[in-house]
Amino acid sequence: MNQRSIILFLLILMLAVGVTQAQDDGIRRLRANFAWPTFIDPHVGSDFSSSISITNLYDTLIFPNPAGGSTSADPWVAESWEISDDGLTYTFHLRSGVLFHDGSEVQASDIAYSYDRLKTIDEGFSYLLSDATVEALDEYTVQFTLEKADPLFTLRLSRFYFLNEEQVRANYDDGVYGEHGDYGKEWLLTNDAGSGPYQVIEMLLAESLHMGRFANYWNQEVFVENAADEVTFIGTTETATVRSLFQNGELEISDQWQGIEALHALDNIDGVSIDTTSMGSSLYYMTDNTQPPFDDINCRRAAALAFDYETIVSLEWPGTPAMVGILSQSTPGHNPDVFTPRRDLDAARASLAECQYAENIADYPIDLVWVTEVPDEEKFALLYQANLAEIGMVVNVIGNPWLKVVEETASRELSPHIVTLYTGADLPEAGLLIEQRYHSKTAATFFQNEWLEDPELDAAIEDALATVDVEERFAKYAALQEHLAERVVSFFLYDALEKRAVADYVEWDSSAGARIQGYHYYLPQIGVNRSS
Repeated sequence: MNQRSIILFLLILMLAVGVTQAQDDGIRRLRANFAWPTFIDPHVGSDFSSSISITNLYDTLIFPNPAGGSTSADPWVAESWEISDDGLTYTFHLRSGVLFHDGSEVQASDIAYSYDRLKTIDEGFSYLLSDATVEALDEYTVQFTLEKADPLFTLRLSRFYFLNEEQVRANYDDGVYGEHGDYGKEWLLTNDAGSGPYQVIEMLLAESLHMGRFANYWNQEVFVENAADEVTFIGTTETATVRSLFQNGELEISDQWQGIEALHALDNIDGVSIDTTSMGSSLYYMTDNTQPPFDDINCRRAAALAFDYETIVSLEWPGTPAMVGILSQSTPGHNPDVFTPRRDLDAARASLAECQYAENIADYPIDLVWVTEVPDEEKFALLYQANLAEIGMVVNVIGNPWLKVVEETASRELSPHIVTLYTGADLPEAGLLIEQRYHSKTAATFFQNEWLEDPELDAAIEDALATVDVEERFAKYAALQEHLAERVVSFFLYDALEKRAVADYVEWDSSAGARIQGYHYYLPQIGVNRSS
């Protein structure tokens, strides 16, 4: 038994003992498992489990409103705001009496400090936030002055999570940020400095995150009557472990990466059902456009035309659609009228013949990396390998854990030819997803293995996002999608369904929340009809 297996076994044992010892304590517990690692620093984490954790530990100035349309936002910690006529100055008025988890009151100075910290660290969701000067005008008034107008700025603030300046400063360590040292990053790996509806009880980096409901949360009305008192996120996607936890009544929600066979097995457990939600995410094969043979568009087009998309979809959960275009079909501003490859071996061979590497294509093997926490991806990778072999292209199938994928996609030297990625817009509009996936500022992140780094494309994306008129903005999004599709910058597989096993005593409409990663797991809105 390896070290990780031992750790997971001990964790399960601890959970089981905890449930046994707490049979009559009346505490509502919610436990879910996720692919790990999880980063709870709101200015560092941005992947699936991190965004869910951060959304529940931290507050934002505004809260996205799914009923009001893709760009609608409601007052939250900011109870009101004004925007200057030139669209450059936003003045937010904070609620009084909003408390951080240590009992201190949220002040405008915390907002200004947090924005500067996010933009200085330049990780996580920083790419989404506009460059701005932020000033606390008084205790409850904070003003943002943008360098250029941004019609989506208010919506972008739903990804700006603020923290307790005094608490973070007290936990600075040595680091690279001048007078700020490490900006508290080491401490925030295992602690929170937030004001959100839940707070950290214990964070074990390699294992789990344990949270408790914040008794002094400013908005108690947001909690459903049977919201969980304590929540544990468990860092594993191992099929046997997940099944055992459900069978023992020690898990309420599974990760979304369980294979189809594993999901059917979980569905057969008494008291467990499979929940599916469309969150606007898709499965991409992120293709490095700088490495031979994929630095030649004809080779990329040949590979795209050789892929058997229908078989891929048939291996997924019923109802999963193939992608049409380069974005999920549910994304506001999606353009369906673009080049969408389908399997055509004759056309694939014709494109390959135009490639500069055609004469000795077998001398340019393609490394395809799939994420080992998502076992079904291996089946897709092996099919891709077989499909491309039919036109003489060699594919090496490599399984890597998510953490290694993150490390390799951050380095041009280490990036493989292809990396699999499930992703949707961090905010619900087509241009924001295009920015996330293809703007130069995300090139050295897991969001983009394509390494486009195209100044003209960057300028076109920025121009589209700055366009105030919605119809005109969406027309620019459509043109960007057509351009990227014609360049075959990536391989576009299918629009994903999030599918997870859920215990029947959990009350949760996973499709009711904002279609923004993290917000759909908003813990105050998840009920648990059982105490332990």
